[in-house]
Amino acid sequence: MNNVLSDDVIAAISTPVGTGGIGIVRLSGAESLQVADRVFVSPSGKSVTSFPSHTIHYGHVLGGDGAVIDEVMLTVMRAPKTYTREDIVEINCHGGNVVVGMVLQAVIDAGARLADPGEFTQRAFVNGRIDLSQAEAVMDVIDAKTEAGVSYSLNQLSGGLSKKYQGIDDELLHLLTYIDAALDYPEYDVEEVTENELDQNIHHMIDEIDDLLQSAKVGKVVRDGIDTVILGEPNVGKSSLMNKLLHEEKALVTNIPGTTRDTIEDYLNIGGVPFHIIDTAGIRETDDVIEKMGVERAKQMVNQAELVLYIEDVSRETSNGDQKWMSLLEGKKVLHIYNKSDLIDEDDQASLKDHLSDNQIVLSVKSEEGLQTLKQKMVEMAVGSDSVVRKDDPIVSNVRHISLLKQVRQNLESALESMAMGMSVDIVAIDLKDALDNLRKITGQSLGDDIIDQIFANFCLGK
Repeated sequence: MNNVLSDDVIAAISTPVGTGGIGIVRLSGAESLQVADRVFVSPSGKSVTSFPSHTIHYGHVLGGDGAVIDEVMLTVMRAPKTYTREDIVEINCHGGNVVVGMVLQAVIDAGARLADPGEFTQRAFVNGRIDLSQAEAVMDVIDAKTEAGVSYSLNQLSGGLSKKYQGIDDELLHLLTYIDAALDYPEYDVEEVTENELDQNIHHMIDEIDDLLQSAKVGKVVRDGIDTVILGEPNVGKSSLMNKLLHEEKALVTNIPGTTRDTIEDYLNIGGVPFHIIDTAGIRETDDVIEKMGVERAKQMVNQAELVLYIEDVSRETSNGDQKWMSLLEGKKVLHIYNKSDLIDEDDQASLKDHLSDNQIVLSVKSEEGLQTLKQKMVEMAVGSDSVVRKDDPIVSNVRHISLLKQVRQNLESALESMAMGMSVDIVAIDLKDALDNLRKITGQSLGDDIIDQIFANFCLGK
């Protein structure tokens, strides 16, 4: 994206690929209005360059041969009150793949160039409208899997997380200013930071970083979801449970053992936590080649799973298979489900419930008794007590942020170690400067252009 600092006009389709009611072609750059004026004709005969900012106009887009491509609505947004802080034009046309592509080609022929992935947002960053942390939140909003994910990402986009980073930045800068002033201008009566003040401030910053890193546990769940495998022997109710959780007949259910031969996957939102639910083939010893492949795939899914819902049929005796397959679950978070409780009498149900551990529940998928408890347990096992984080609290969900925050914390710990060893304050300042540099890499204040290009390259076209 070496062109990002130039004044050329970029263009891209900003709506998803496919057929829809409306398709949007977006332009940004100093000459956007002039480029649009070469392809847009208004019934009033007015030029696009004469339109006031933040207005929308009816007209037609013409091709290079003067033929009408489509009937459109054109929106003009003049700098600096735009997404990129540059002049922006958006052409709203009909949403077919062909017509949107023709409109895009028309503006390219008129002088625009095709935008790189994420280039609109990169221009917003370069032009100072947002910092890098907020820019990354744009894709988090787009990729969010739940309403909670959208809320957390919008909080980051609006600067909630940036304010947290800025608070630590201000504190570091304050300490370094006093230290540098005292070292560089000893002839002046500059108030020195005492060792006690330095110690308190560094510990306070470490506490702030620990809070952010703690929030990352929720952030990872909200951002990526929890890979959750439903496991058990044939005909214990795995597919029935998946269908009940999803409120649709996603998996085929019969009384014939081995009906599910391959994994079936979908996303489920429980209390703002996205679960990637994977229904697997019933695990058992079999000579059926296809079913055997399904069993092996189920084992592979267990290895990747972050949570396993292991189901047993409580109405029948525990098999040797159940005992054998439990060895697959060592080291995994497992919620043990005793299903088909509707097939045993009340006394047996009561006795079973009296002997349950925290990660065991009694369930009847058929009657839905225990289903709400199952959902609550799934959320607890996914995020634990961290699920109480409010949606307006800033959370860290980006792996790059987490890595850099850990480096900042290590820099601060090194500063404390230097103090404990009695080293001079200028040595301590080196660690504090490293901490400040790593912190500013999060917001993009001290990050190389190659890394910034790599970050924005992961964005979608038109954003």
